[in-house]
Amino acid sequence: MYSIVDIETTGQGAKITEISILVFDGKKIIDEFTTLINPECHIPPFITNLTGITNAMVGSAPKFYEIAKKIEEITLDTIFVAHNVNFDYHIIQQEFKNLGFNFKRKKLCTVRLSRKLIPGLNSYSLGALCASQNITIKDRHRAKGDAEATTILFKKLLKLDTYGSVFHSFLNPKSRQATIPPLLPKKIVDELSTKTGVYYFKNSKNEIIYIGKSTNIKQRVLSHFYDKSKKEVAMCLEIENITFEETGSELIALLLESAEIKKHYPKFNRAQKRANESIGLFSYEDRNGIVHLAYNRLKLISNPLMKFYNETECRLFLEKLCETFELCPKYCHLQSNVSSCFHFQLKKCKGVCRNQESTSSYNKRVQNAIASIKYNTENFIIKETGRTKKEAGIVLVVNGIYKGFGYINNTKKATSITDYYNHIAAQKDNNDVKRILTAYLKKNSETTIPLKSSFVEVAPNLLF
Repeated sequence: MYSIVDIETTGQGAKITEISILVFDGKKIIDEFTTLINPECHIPPFITNLTGITNAMVGSAPKFYEIAKKIEEITLDTIFVAHNVNFDYHIIQQEFKNLGFNFKRKKLCTVRLSRKLIPGLNSYSLGALCASQNITIKDRHRAKGDAEATTILFKKLLKLDTYGSVFHSFLNPKSRQATIPPLLPKKIVDELSTKTGVYYFKNSKNEIIYIGKSTNIKQRVLSHFYDKSKKEVAMCLEIENITFEETGSELIALLLESAEIKKHYPKFNRAQKRANESIGLFSYEDRNGIVHLAYNRLKLISNPLMKFYNETECRLFLEKLCETFELCPKYCHLQSNVSSCFHFQLKKCKGVCRNQESTSSYNKRVQNAIASIKYNTENFIIKETGRTKKEAGIVLVVNGIYKGFGYINNTKKATSITDYYNHIAAQKDNNDVKRILTAYLKKNSETTIPLKSSFVEVAPNLLF
C-alpha cells in the first residue's frame, strides 16, 4: 500500500500551506485526504503567484497539529511516495517533531524511480516527466493536482518494473536509494573515492554549489545526504553531479578547499566565502622605545604581520593577543585618547602605560606575541603524504608567505627553493591559509623542513 503525497509550502521557512495524500493500492486510489493548512506565518507574494494560495485562503484552515492525527492514521502501514520524496518527507517529519512525535515511514521517490525506469530524459521535474508520458496535470502547483499526476506516473513506473526488482532494490535499506538526492545517479555515489581529498557538488547547470574536504570523501558525502537540516535538504535537492580530487594529505585538502571556495564562491559554502582582505596588523616602535601593535588599511602597510577581512575581525584577534600576553590595550591601539589603559585597574596590564613596568620587559612580551603569529622560520616546506606511495605532498612557504602546494617524486633530490617552485601549483596567501598552517604546525612541527633562501644542502632527510 502506498501513500502518494504532495505538499505546498511557504517557501523560506518551509511551513506547509496545503497537503494531499492519496492512498494507492497499486491499481486504484482507495482513500484520500486533502486540505489547506494554516502555516501560522505569512505566505510570500511569489509563492502565492506560483500556487494561487493566499493568506486569506489559509486564514480559517486547520493548523498542522489539528490534522496531524489524520496524517498519521492515513499513512500508517503504507510506503510514503512523492516526487523529490526527501523534501516532502522531511518537512512533514519536522512538523511532527515540533509536536514531539516521531514520524517514520518507508519511502520511494518518483524522481529516482523515473531516472532508472525511464532513462535519457533531459529533465525529471514533474512537469517534464508528465509531458513525456502524456500525463495531464490539473491544477499544477496545487497539492491535489500534483498528487494525482504523481499517482498516474507511479502507476506507469510499477508497470515498467516488470519483475519488481527496481522497486525492491529501492526499498532495500542497504541500497541507500531513498537517501541519495533525487537528481543524482547512484553510480556517481558508488564511484566516489574513500581517500582524502576535496569534493564538489554540482547542479543541473554544472555550477559548483558546494565544496568540502574529508579524509574519506565517500563517507563525508553520504553524511550530507543523511543530514536533515534545512540547508542540507535544500542543497541535496539541487545536486546532479559530484566530482572529487584526491590530495593524499588532509593539510593539502584543507588548503585546496579554501582556495577553491574563494575561486568558485559556491552557493552553499559559508566558511571562508569572504571578500578580499582589507586590514593589516603591524608593529612599530615609538620615540620612547615602546613597541606598538596597530592596524590600518592593508594598502597602507608594506609588510603586515597578519591580514584580516575587516576591522572587527582584526580587533577581536588583537584583543585575544592582548589578553594572552598581558599587553597594554593603549599600545595595541584598542583604547585611544587615554593617558593610561583601563586594564591596569583590572590587573590585566602590568603598568607600562603608567611607568610601572620597564619598556624592555613590556617589549619582550610584545615580541613573544609577534613570534606566536609568525612561522618559526621564513623559508620552509612541509612534507606530507602523497596521493601514491611514489610521491610526497609538499607545501612551500618563502619569506613567510605561502606559495602553494604540489607533489614531488620520492626519489627527487631537492637542492633549492627553485626546485620546489617547479613542483607546486601557485596559490594565494591569506589569513585563512595562515590559520590552517599555524594550527597544523603546532601539532606537526616534525614535518617541517627549513630551507635556505637560495640554496638547500642535500641531506638524507631531504631525499624524499
